[in-house]
Amino acid sequence: MKKPVGAVSDRLAAPCTAFEGARKLVAGPLRAVVLAVRDAVRRGGTAPVLTFEDATGRVLDFDLRGTEEEILARLVAPREGAAARGRGRPLLGVVGREVTLLPRHWDWLAAQPGGASVALRRLVDQARKSGGVQQAARAAQERAYRFMVAMAGDFPGFEEAARALFAQEQGRLEEHMAGWPEDVRDYVVKLGCEAPAKEGVLF
Repeated sequence: MKKPVGAVSDRLAAPCTAFEGARKLVAGPLRAVVLAVRDAVRRGGTAPVLTFEDATGRVLDFDLRGTEEEILARLVAPREGAAARGRGRPLLGVVGREVTLLPRHWDWLAAQPGGASVALRRLVDQARKSGGVQQAARAAQERAYRFMVAMAGDFPGFEEAARALFAQEQGRLEEHMAGWPEDVRDYVVKLGCEAPAKEGVLF
């Protein structure tokens, strides 16, 4: 099945940041970042080039062979071995997946207005709203930590900085990162600051 145009556009527009060693190489949409990474790799520098997805802090791997069009096409191509799309309405963003419940749960869901699917979506939305701030803060901490592990795992003060990150102690975090390269420090703060925070607390 051909990917919806919106999904392709969203993938290529996803914000990312690439580092060459401890120096920030480029930040921006995936489309631009991957081509800048290609150019850096082809220059043959000695420092490793790593690219991070801003939304998760995860390292992204690219196949940089071929032309610009071939590289970009691979970014949005279905992953090899991916499971065939199941039931649902993918063009509308609705994806069918298996949910396992006890009979009493199915009975309760079936009795709700709109049926099981509508009731489940409503319950999920309510849970997201009630715990939104805490969940967003935790997600910010985890994406910052993923980056720290990849880029600063052997830096002095790493363990203390990680503890300060999860304790939401901005002062201690900055203190333990003080000797780190500036671009690395700045990106940790960028990843950790995007969740709603209590007054006076970074994360």
